[in-house]
Amino acid sequence: MKKQSILLITRNLPPLVGGMERLNWHIADELSKDHTVSIISHTKAKEIAPQNTKFYGVSLNPLPIFLILAFFQTFLRCLVQRPDLLFAGSGLTAPIVVFWAKIFRKKSIIYIHGLDVENNSIVYRKIWIPFIRKADHIVANSTPTQELCIRNHIPHTKISIIHPGVDFPPLPRDVEHIQQLKDKFNLNNKKVLISVGRLTERKGLNEFIQHALPQIVKDIPNVLLLIVGDTASHALNKNMQTNVQLLETARAYNVEQYITFSGKVTDPELSSFFYLSDIHIFPIKYIPEDPEGFGMVAIEAAAHGTPTVAFDVGGVVDAIKHNETGCLIDHRDYQVMTHTLVQMLEGKIVISEEMCVQYAEQFSWCHFKAKFEKVIINL
Repeated sequence: MKKQSILLITRNLPPLVGGMERLNWHIADELSKDHTVSIISHTKAKEIAPQNTKFYGVSLNPLPIFLILAFFQTFLRCLVQRPDLLFAGSGLTAPIVVFWAKIFRKKSIIYIHGLDVENNSIVYRKIWIPFIRKADHIVANSTPTQELCIRNHIPHTKISIIHPGVDFPPLPRDVEHIQQLKDKFNLNNKKVLISVGRLTERKGLNEFIQHALPQIVKDIPNVLLLIVGDTASHALNKNMQTNVQLLETARAYNVEQYITFSGKVTDPELSSFFYLSDIHIFPIKYIPEDPEGFGMVAIEAAAHGTPTVAFDVGGVVDAIKHNETGCLIDHRDYQVMTHTLVQMLEGKIVISEEMCVQYAEQFSWCHFKAKFEKVIINL
């Protein structure tokens, strides 16, 4: 394939925390292996940007300033570097990418997450959605996100589905490190339910603590809910929750002693947490204006052989193979979710570790890159 010059414009890059941030980092990293990739993002991202990329930083906050500076920086890069392809890491930067691609007669691609097309802001719907429709190609992160795109009058012929990727194989099992974490967080002789991700209303932890955890504790007294993650201070989504709020709920239902928080963790720590956990829980809430685009954490859990029990909401249905890598439960049916978790913890429902790992392999970043190359070739 001919080497392309690609300009990626995104606000979502580490050290900001979240699935979109990790995804955009990997998109830049994978594409830089065969193409010339430049990135426009917030200045703090420069320190850990992929090594084979050129980086141009602008201020992260406030958001309007980021967009204005990114707009003019994109213009400058188009003048100087003449990229073949402009790529938006989310719908947020779609107007910048589509506008300058049209002016300079280049191709544009937008990677779309559920919230990018289901945003209830009037300004966003009047300005951003029309620009997204005018992109040369849309990459949706899941089948439900593709359906949202079509519902917003984006032509089906413009859309490809490329699920976010996962590091595969994962870091090897470090028995000594796992034991250190068990000792530190009092996880010895525990049945561990793990929740991983930013603390947002959509993740449904508050409701899980209310409607499921008390009965699970009653049936499995040595269970413990390990919450890995924290509130993301720079996230655009304001429906955030905190450790304090979750603990208040836990106290009200007398399950406070069955919950522990790890806070932000390193990659080796997260890998060890997955290995030591029995089940990954994903009790997602259906919030129309804040949809779950995919659920990459379920794939990360599967890569470590850890099954997921989740509500069948949004893109989660693409991330879990029912009865093979976990269980999909009808939305808000906490009774069935509780029963399923208890049955799995008691060994009455068995999900094969090998099946989880095999399923996760197809989401490895090398497969992700190959799918992106097909999109670029066909532009």
